[in-house]
Amino acid sequence: MVTVDKLIEISSYLTLIHHIKGRIRVRVNPKIKEQSNKITLEDIEDIPNRIEGIKKIKINKIVGSITIEYDNGIFPDNLWIDLINQKNLEEIVEILNKLSKEVN
Repeated sequence: MVTVDKLIEISSYLTLIHHIKGRIRVRVNPKIKEQSNKITLEDIEDIPNRIEGIKKIKINKIVGSITIEYDNGIFPDNLWIDLINQKNLEEIVEILNKLSKEVN
């Protein structure tokens, strides 16, 4: 299950490659593998099922990047930048809690 805390932890391993409204591509620090008991590929791939406004996630294991397609009207682009930069986390957690889907 993906939690807001886990999403914030995942984001600490990300650096921005490219960003346009509705699509962001980030590089994943290889040190995330050290967290493999806490963070799995399935956790990351499951995010669209858990967070409203995130449409699709594509993981490129070869180059170590993640492309996220999102609805800018639901999840504004400035929040992505703040999340990656670990800024305004309390605000982001509040927004993510509102956007979290109930999935059984």
